[in-house]
Amino acid sequence: MASSHEVDYQIYGDDMQFVEIELDLNETVIAEAGAMMYVDDGIEFEAVMGDGSEPDQGLFGKLKGAGKRVITGESLFMTHFTNQGGGKSRVSFAAPYPGKIIPVDLSSVGGRLICQKDAFLCAAKGTKVGIAFNKKLGAGFFGGEGFILQDLQGDGLVFIHAGGTVIERKLDGGSLRVDTGCLVAFEPSVNYDIARAGKLKSQVFGGEGLFLATLQGTGRVWVQSLPFSRLADRITPRGSGQDEGSVIGGLSTVFER
Repeated sequence: MASSHEVDYQIYGDDMQFVEIELDLNETVIAEAGAMMYVDDGIEFEAVMGDGSEPDQGLFGKLKGAGKRVITGESLFMTHFTNQGGGKSRVSFAAPYPGKIIPVDLSSVGGRLICQKDAFLCAAKGTKVGIAFNKKLGAGFFGGEGFILQDLQGDGLVFIHAGGTVIERKLDGGSLRVDTGCLVAFEPSVNYDIARAGKLKSQVFGGEGLFLATLQGTGRVWVQSLPFSRLADRITPRGSGQDEGSVIGGLSTVFER
């Protein structure tokens, strides 16, 4: 895998953040379609099939990579922003909803980061944006974020986005149970699985869903306080006359987590 471009950055804002990337001549940053906020003169951008980490992979390789992105629910294309001017130029990318932008140097996490499928915002060119299939069917079918997680590989900077307040927990051989929607990312040295959320009564009436993500091992884990799915549930009409605190309301939502 080719070395990632070295980019400088600054994050602005508190609850509605954006990241400004500074590019030297011929440096490139890749981003999800629609994430760009503003761009300086001298930076050219184009939609490219795939992440550009393997420029000589041919048409079949590009189609294969694009197919993986379709599985995660993302666009077939990513946007590549390249500085083709005479000096330093900047491009910025905005978070899609209230939360935090987290910069991660992949070289500090062993060259790989596993994250929820919609967490990726942008990265230095050379970063491989793929998918990670969980080998355990229980984690796949009941894991909130589904059977598929995003797999970011490389040796440069990546920027992921999470909702609400974000904390970083470091596991040292211990374990952590997390609401499946609140899990943002974790190092590959951490094992990920799904466990039942207590007894049947607690599962049905506790409001926490049927399953929790169980993380065990050594490494860092990032957790968000406001998953987008939870935010959407609050602002989307749930039907007239439905009391959120009622038994019927609890039964209708427990199986949607």
